[in-house]
Amino acid sequence: MSSLRRPALVAGIALFAVSSLAACGAGGGDSSGPEADDKGVTKLVIGASPTPHAKILEFVDKELAAKAGLDLDIKSFDDYVQPNVQLSEGTLDANYFQHQPYYDAQVKDRGYDFAHYTGVHIEPFALYSKKVKDVKELPEGAQVGVNNDPSNQGRAVELLAKAGVITLKPGKDATNATIYDIDQNAKKLKFVETDPAQLVRSLDDLDVAVINGNYALEADLSPSKDAILVEETTGNPYANFLTVAKKDENNAALKKLDGLLHSPEVKAYIEQTWADGSVLPTS
Repeated sequence: MSSLRRPALVAGIALFAVSSLAACGAGGGDSSGPEADDKGVTKLVIGASPTPHAKILEFVDKELAAKAGLDLDIKSFDDYVQPNVQLSEGTLDANYFQHQPYYDAQVKDRGYDFAHYTGVHIEPFALYSKKVKDVKELPEGAQVGVNNDPSNQGRAVELLAKAGVITLKPGKDATNATIYDIDQNAKKLKFVETDPAQLVRSLDDLDVAVINGNYALEADLSPSKDAILVEETTGNPYANFLTVAKKDENNAALKKLDGLLHSPEVKAYIEQTWADGSVLPTS
């Protein structure tokens, strides 16, 4: 080999190495997404809320994943921000914690290049209280805790509107209302916007609070046993689904995981684990 050809060969090897590393990187531009190892198993890193999302994924990992050639690495998040941030950065292969209105707001506000599959389950919103047993007992000027997330706040005010406690301005409902869209508030209720994760801990200081299903579950609150109002599930747009990077939407392993989440086994697990209706399968 002549000395004139060696630099070009070295450069070519270096370029190949760099290209290979880029193709294998977690956040690289590889459109194929997660791939199987030499044993035919694909490891997927999934971000999820602890309950019920991570529990459902743990069931899938323990009972179904191996036969499907999947190995799930489940990362739990106590907030609604980081699962999408880390998915966008390539740290996660997918996340499972959000519904359509929240997803739409995040994509619009942050410019995420995401895709999602169909809904797996619904966690009905509910109104809880340690001070009253019926919404009709709410005193004038009562403090009502609602989450400070606009995509979920509408669910809280619509729940109260359907109970006749307040009314909403024309054209406003669960998908687009906030506390500023309240039309009539006869009892002069005072709405306290709070981080969703803090609502359970704030319940002692409030008269009532509308609490997200997953946080209620973590606090052992049951909508059928403990709530004084529960959101309707018929026609509910808040089913939670698996979200992926747009470039990975057709990845075989991710589609396989979504299939497992919609399997009869997972449906039965949800119905048996949350028999009180705090988590409902979509099909």
